[in-house]
Amino acid sequence: MICAAAAMALAALPAKPMNVVFLLADDYGWADMSPNNPRTFYDTPSLQRLASESMRFTDAYAACPVCSPTRSSIITGKYPARTNNTDWFGAPQPTNVGGHRTTRNKPLLPAPYEPQVALEEFTLAEALKEAGYSTFFAGKWHMGGEGFFPEDQGFDINIGGHHRGSPPGGYFAPYTNPKLKSGPDGEHLTKRLTDETVAFMRSAVESEKPFLAYLSYYAVHTPLQGRPDLVEKYKKRREGLSFPGPKFIPEGERQARQVQDHAVYAAMVEAMDQSVGEVMDALKQLGVAENTAVVFFSDNGGLSTSEGSPTSNLPYRAGKGWLYEGGIREPALIKWPGVAKGGSVSEVPLTSTDFYPTILDIAGLDQRPGQHLDGVSMASVLKGGAKPNRDAIFWHYPHYGNQGSSPGSAVRMGDWKLIRWFETGKEELYSLADDPGEHNDLARANPYMRSRLSTRLSGWMRSVDARMPSPNPNRRQG
Repeated sequence: MICAAAAMALAALPAKPMNVVFLLADDYGWADMSPNNPRTFYDTPSLQRLASESMRFTDAYAACPVCSPTRSSIITGKYPARTNNTDWFGAPQPTNVGGHRTTRNKPLLPAPYEPQVALEEFTLAEALKEAGYSTFFAGKWHMGGEGFFPEDQGFDINIGGHHRGSPPGGYFAPYTNPKLKSGPDGEHLTKRLTDETVAFMRSAVESEKPFLAYLSYYAVHTPLQGRPDLVEKYKKRREGLSFPGPKFIPEGERQARQVQDHAVYAAMVEAMDQSVGEVMDALKQLGVAENTAVVFFSDNGGLSTSEGSPTSNLPYRAGKGWLYEGGIREPALIKWPGVAKGGSVSEVPLTSTDFYPTILDIAGLDQRPGQHLDGVSMASVLKGGAKPNRDAIFWHYPHYGNQGSSPGSAVRMGDWKLIRWFETGKEELYSLADDPGEHNDLARANPYMRSRLSTRLSGWMRSVDARMPSPNPNRRQG
């Protein structure tokens, strides 16, 4: 009788809060990890291991084809068009863009945007902190300057997060990062950020507090700099390789890489993958692996048309900066111990606004529908249940990307996707089920589906009061 009473008392105890580790890569493409692409040039055994313990989402999307807007969408649960965070923070604004190299002779001036996440937003970190979590941020922030840093947006600790999008000083110490004390000469940035994250997790476990550890890699963003040992490894691997077809093909006025064989980029990928493994090992050593959810994601597609064009996003078209799938479809893994079946795969579309409500569910916290307006929880999918009630996913990028793309918006409904280009008003329609590489524009062949998606996109743009580009008075004719 005593044993039964004790068992009932234990059962009545509240469940221990689930810790959360969020691993965010930068400029890392869908095809850059082996769980998505078994033939990838890059070694990613840690991500393969994480996938074996997670649900892998094949149709996961960044809310924008460039970094800051997607990062904003993760911590706010809102589309960048709603928060007006539609371009990377630091991009030229219309008031001074007339002479900028990307737009001086373009038909349009890009839409104005807000270069920080507003303090009025109640971020994911603030929601967890309010619930008693210790909150930690390490790495790339790029969501606002002084007064809008991680410590202003709900994070107790900030290691390395500031206004810059690429690592100041590069990937090897001495660093020139105002939020990161430089290490010994030659110290590798990815390793340093990993060590800082592990140290935080250890401290949080010792204090018996649930935690959010947000490790936001600078990797694999430019500058392209890899550890010499890994660079040499991939140079040797590249020797003797041959590929069918051309190495580059035209994409607009640019050339898009079609093969993965860049040794320095490969070295950066593997170093980041090793970091993922170190974090997973640390969770086990600390005894909290079965009480910690782990998310892996990237902020936009891999660079394939500029800045060294170091990777290929095949089978998807184009890359970072473009509204084609190569620019917005992302690797996504979610480990929810005891709930999500390890090694499972979901084709349910997920977008970066969804992480906020999903993590609240994982943490056992109430939803905040007034905040994460554009996110839906994937908890039911992770449990092997019903799809969320959502008919469409949207993108709005009213800017000229450094990677060669033009201002536009897009919508995906089911397996159909429409892209609208603002310079010309042209709309392209693709069946992703039959044509994942977006080679066959069906806009003329299927006017019904084009009209349906176009109407849905226009209605959404009105609903979020999306800012639009304007005619460029500085354009030189002839």
